[in-house]
This record gives sequence, structure tokens and C-alpha cells, in this order.
Amino acid sequence: MSDHESETALDTENGEIDAEAVAETLAAVETQIANRIVGQEEIVRRLLVCLLTDGNALLEGAPGLGKTLLVRTLAEAVDLSFSRIQNTPDLMPSDVTGTEVIREVGNDREFVFEEGPIFANVVLADEINRATPKTQAALLEAMEEEQVTAGGETRHLPEPFFVLATQNPIEQEGTYPLPEAQQDRFTMKLLLEAPPPEDEIEIVKRYTERLNTLPEVETVLSSERLRDLQRTVRQVPVAEDIRERAVAIVNATRDADRIDYGASPRASMALVTAGKAQALFEGRTYVTEADLEAMAVPILRHRIGLDFRAQQDGLTPDEVIDTLV
Repeated sequence: MSDHESETALDTENGEIDAEAVAETLAAVETQIANRIVGQEEIVRRLLVCLLTDGNALLEGAPGLGKTLLVRTLAEAVDLSFSRIQNTPDLMPSDVTGTEVIREVGNDREFVFEEGPIFANVVLADEINRATPKTQAALLEAMEEEQVTAGGETRHLPEPFFVLATQNPIEQEGTYPLPEAQQDRFTMKLLLEAPPPEDEIEIVKRYTERLNTLPEVETVLSSERLRDLQRTVRQVPVAEDIRERAVAIVNATRDADRIDYGASPRASMALVTAGKAQALFEGRTYVTEADLEAMAVPILRHRIGLDFRAQQDGLTPDEVIDTLV
């Protein structure tokens, strides 16, 4: 545990949340990530919200925007093991979960399970829509149950466990689009856009002056403390009118004009929980409507389907959600 972390430990003696200490700890994580990642503050904040709510994120963006570096940096700042899965059409479920192999032990042979890349705290599933539905299903079980079944045995994954899946919005040839049921397993869908010119100039300067050298990132939060923070998020109280507001927003997606299908109750739970995490980032122990509104678009954009008229008019899910909110 770092000095900073020990100084900002939660006051759990009286069962009260030290929101200011939590906010300082989370700000320290953001600062460390900013040492290596230029800009993208909103994406970083929302990724951390997903981490605090014990959720998963779907990240959509063109190649070359630093998605892998961002996730690896997040894992380093929070002392989490990291693995990357490059999804391809020939990737098998066993390539993800692991498989049993025969090993010689003395004069005998025995089956030994070799863990796949899914056995890490932070798993980057690159270009998930290039994997076949069967391989996607293996990831689905891991995301939903935090366990995998391989060799006829169920094995639990490390805690905490966080899947960040990426997909390319441009090239769709040879891909297997994620079904609605699997998209619903992701707490948020985040859209990574190209940086503004001033940020791009800083990126070029930072990464073209030295060979194979990344800026240092200090671990400022242990995995144990992260689990404490995840439990703390659940303890943040929510007023009845705020809870009703969250449910009303999600319900509006089910019978709104220009929407074919809306979000499930899982979205309502995600919206309230993300609102709690957002409040802690601001040093508060109560959730406001502003917290819900800040999280509504990333939580709902992948859970609704626009009808033909909306698509014909060039509307995006984000625009429709903004109108509903």
C-alpha cells in the first residue's frame, strides 16, 4: 500500500464514508494515468466508474488511439494483473479460458490445467466482434459469473475482475456483431475519439523523443483497497426520488418514439450504481440528478435499438437518450 493510500484510508470505524478521502484517492489514480495518457479525462473517469461498480466496459474507437496503453496504465496504477486477448475468427474458447494439457511427472503422465489469458484482473478483449459467437459466449460467462468452466470444472477468476472489450467502428467486414444480450452485460459503452490538435502535439512530443520508454506510473491503489472502494460504492445512500428518476429514464427507452427496443432493469441498476461512484469522485455521499444525467448516455447507448425512421433521419442513440433525459 502506498503512503498516499494509507493516508486516505476509509473511516469505517463508525460505518461512515469518508467521501473526501475517497475522492483524493481516486484523484491520485487519475493523476497517475494522466502521466502517460494525454487528454481523454472523461474516458478515464468513466472507466474508473466501471471499475468501482465492478462492471465491464465496451470501448469503440478507431485503431491507433491508445486503447491498449490506456488499459495497461489503469492496471498499473491500481496494482492489477493485465492480459490482452486479440480476437480473431479462428480464436477458440479454450484459447481464452485455458485448457488441460498432459505433462510428464516422473514416470507418470497427468492432466494439468493451463490458465488462459482470462485469468487476470484486467482483461483487454481487443476487437471482440472478430471472435465467433462461441468464443464470445466464453467471455460472456466470465463477465457475468466471474468464473469459467473448462475441463468439466468451474474455476473462479481473480478478484477484482474487469473486462474491457474494444471494437472498430469503421471496418465491419468479417465481424460477428455482439448480440443485444451480450451488449447488455457491459456496464458502459464508451466512444473513443481522435484527440484535438493540442493533445496530439503533446502525444507526438511525449512518445517520439525516446525509444521504447514509457512515462513512469506509480501504483497508488492496491487491489485490496479497490475491493473496499467497490463495497463502499454500494453503501452510498440514494434518495427515493433519485432512484425513481433513474428508473423513469430507463423506462422511457421502452416506449419512446423512434426506439425499437429499450433497456432492461439491469440498466436501471447500473445507472444508480454508477451515479453512486460518480458522487464519490466529487467527494459526496449522496447522488444527484446530475450524476444520473452524466452516466445515462454511456450506460444506455448500447442497450437501445433505433427504428428505421430514426436511422433514416440520421439520429444517433446519444441524441435520442439526451432527448429522453
